[in-house]
Amino acid sequence: MTETRDTFALIGAGPMGLAAAKVLTEQGIAFQGFDLHSDVGGLWDIDAPRSTMYESAHLISSKRMTEFTDFPMKDAVAEYPSHSAMRDYFRDFADHYGLRDKYLFNAEVTQISPLGKSGDGWRVSWRDQDGEHEAEFAGVLIANGTLSEPNMPAFPGTFDGELIHASQYRYPCQFDGKRVLVVGAGNSGCDIAVDAIHHAQCCDLSMRRGYYFVPKYVFGKPADTMGSKIRLPMWLKRKVDRLILSWFVGDPQKYGFPKPDYKLYESHPIVNSLVLYHAGHGDLRIQPDIERLEGKTVHFKDGSREDYDMILAATGYKLHYPFIDKGLLNWQGDAPHLYLNAMHPERDDLFVLGMIEATGLGWQGRHEQAEMVARYIKGLQHDCPVASELTAQKQQAYGRATGGMNYLNLARMAYYVDKATYRKAVTGWIARLRKATG
Repeated sequence: MTETRDTFALIGAGPMGLAAAKVLTEQGIAFQGFDLHSDVGGLWDIDAPRSTMYESAHLISSKRMTEFTDFPMKDAVAEYPSHSAMRDYFRDFADHYGLRDKYLFNAEVTQISPLGKSGDGWRVSWRDQDGEHEAEFAGVLIANGTLSEPNMPAFPGTFDGELIHASQYRYPCQFDGKRVLVVGAGNSGCDIAVDAIHHAQCCDLSMRRGYYFVPKYVFGKPADTMGSKIRLPMWLKRKVDRLILSWFVGDPQKYGFPKPDYKLYESHPIVNSLVLYHAGHGDLRIQPDIERLEGKTVHFKDGSREDYDMILAATGYKLHYPFIDKGLLNWQGDAPHLYLNAMHPERDDLFVLGMIEATGLGWQGRHEQAEMVARYIKGLQHDCPVASELTAQKQQAYGRATGGMNYLNLARMAYYVDKATYRKAVTGWIARLRKATG
């Protein structure tokens, strides 16, 4: 490795890392990429060491609402691509922009620590097939993803059957002949339950709360392309969208699903029609939250109980940055508290990329986040007054860009933002930095 003191370390070669690599290259910022896997793609490569993909996984958003604007997916790719199609897309992206040579692959970053105050740089340690290494870098960009560390609940009691997290699920044959309980009705939980229905002896779905279900198609078009036609205030959008859902989804409560105790869009909706289809056909039973486990018996909070051979916890993931002390990330509650979910309030040489979720944000919204950060770094290098203004802005008190939305107080919603509010702020900074630095 060449001299790195004026180089940034970029951790991750998934889609967010690749977006960052692209814009850093465009802005002329020297960087060295690191990734644990032997290739790009992150979790979308099912063979990656920490991939949480399963064989039937597909995008829950349509390709045109998800792709990078300047690198559209091929027409031959399905409207809702599979994980393997997405892996190939990100590999093509890396090849198109010449990003592979920017990375050390099979390299696990084990620790990053500051060399001093902001601007003094960071020491990065990593291991690969040749052993342990460390080097000093001008700064660090963390883009290792948000969906690799399982959030496994501690169920009261003991279970004598098979208890796994969704991250350990790969193939439907894992359910063959078993009595299965899927815990958690998020998008992955519902997808996996549909898989289990076709292979298990029986399948139940345990839910703590109700969800809003959104079909993948409305009037023959991907549902997420419909909302972009007309911009409506949230109170009216909710009214219109609930009417549309009543036409295309009906009332999930009649199949046993609990009624949501929050407003539409205050949590991520479930993009899945098949789970409702199977519940309506009696293939899937809805169960309440778990009270305790005993042998192979699950006791539910409504007093009922059932026997199962397997419990699969589709209970989501936790933010996980094991190579850096939490205090260095301004961690508050369930997530780091960063300006526009990316920029540290006090340090100008540490960034977290991709720690963001928003309905309809797509990869382009994340690309914009990376571009804002890259242009900010370039602005600092050129003593740009707009970059100095951004530095001052992120040092002040700030909240998440929620647009006034009252998101549920859940760990998975801790870094959720309103798409329009967020993109307006980010693209505003991009425009000003571009004008100031070229």
